[in-house]
Amino acid sequence: MRCPYCRHADSRVVDSREADDGQLIRRRRACPECGKRFTTVEEAVLAVVKRSGVTEPFSRTKIIGGVRKACQGRPVDEDSIALLAQRVEETVRAKGAAEIPSHEVGLAILGPLRDLDEVAYLRFASVYRSFDSLADFEREIETLRAAARAREEDGAEAASAAGHAQ
Repeated sequence: MRCPYCRHADSRVVDSREADDGQLIRRRRACPECGKRFTTVEEAVLAVVKRSGVTEPFSRTKIIGGVRKACQGRPVDEDSIALLAQRVEETVRAKGAAEIPSHEVGLAILGPLRDLDEVAYLRFASVYRSFDSLADFEREIETLRAAARAREEDGAEAASAAGHAQ
């Protein structure tokens, strides 16, 4: 690492600390030439491989933009969208790969978006999965209904079990 003060080509690491939940590493460095200290920040770059083969850096901003479009006109606040984008990034980074296909980023968005707003989920899924017909929408809506019925049944069983425990 080149010294920003005297431009000497080398420096020594004095201290290293993780920041931003382990996404960044801050290093305190000292220049052996001029003796001055400076800080560097290292970030692990996560690359997204698009269908065309082009690679670009992961962007939480792009996730927010896509989800915001799907949520347009829906009762979803900006904080919820930002939280969803953070969850997606955490999910994608947890895979531990330096490069991830864009398809996997889309899959990581679908689950949290379904939990956030089903209409926004349908909008996003229709574009992401390239729905071609009403049948595609009907299939997806039936999947959502089946999941809702399963949640209701699980909730009823839990309430019944709690009632018997008293």
